[in-house]
Amino acid sequence: MSDTTAAARREFGQGPLARAAALVYTQLVIEMLFLVTAAPCLALLVLLDRDASNVPLAAACALPVGPAWSAALYAWHRRSHDMTDLRPAAAYWRGYRANALDAVKIWTPWLVAMALIGTTLTHLGAAGIPTWWAALLALITVASALWLTNALVIASLFAFRVLDTARLAAYFLARSGKATAGNLCVLLAAAALTVAVSELVPALLASVLAAATLLNCRPMITEVRERFTE
Repeated sequence: MSDTTAAARREFGQGPLARAAALVYTQLVIEMLFLVTAAPCLALLVLLDRDASNVPLAAACALPVGPAWSAALYAWHRRSHDMTDLRPAAAYWRGYRANALDAVKIWTPWLVAMALIGTTLTHLGAAGIPTWWAALLALITVASALWLTNALVIASLFAFRVLDTARLAAYFLARSGKATAGNLCVLLAAAALTVAVSELVPALLASVLAAATLLNCRPMITEVRERFTE
């Protein structure tokens, strides 16, 4: 084989167009699989009226989202840059099988807590809760969502006990200020889309949001790997 032929083969799939096509392909496959694993309950969530009485039911409908999101994070993290080894579907299902249980253990208590807080915030008058307490609950909601983001990233990429994952997620909230700020922007964007349009829009952008979350969390992922796994 000539050097020219060998070089041509090495360069195949390394151009910007090929890399962009691989990125789009990966994004579409992960998004499709996320919708397949989470869509049945998400469909019910979209059909619910935006009424305070439906807050607990909305939380129940969101239960499958945790494992699906975890699998999306795993698939993006395992994404190969080799055009001859693009298998995002295999990575997604491997992550779903490996991490679903841990994701549920983290996701479900958080949903329960959010259902309680949501019910309280939507019944402030009936509960006789002062405004300052409502503001505190709102801050707790935001902080817990940021903690959850870290926890699901760690649970998706590493094999820690759930309690250790929870502790690391809390530790990195302050430790990785840039990652926390970036994740806050992602959460605010998802919340704004939900309020302004529909709960379905963030679901349709789940793959993009997962990729952005991983990008924000790269310093945390690197530190966890170097300090706590070696």
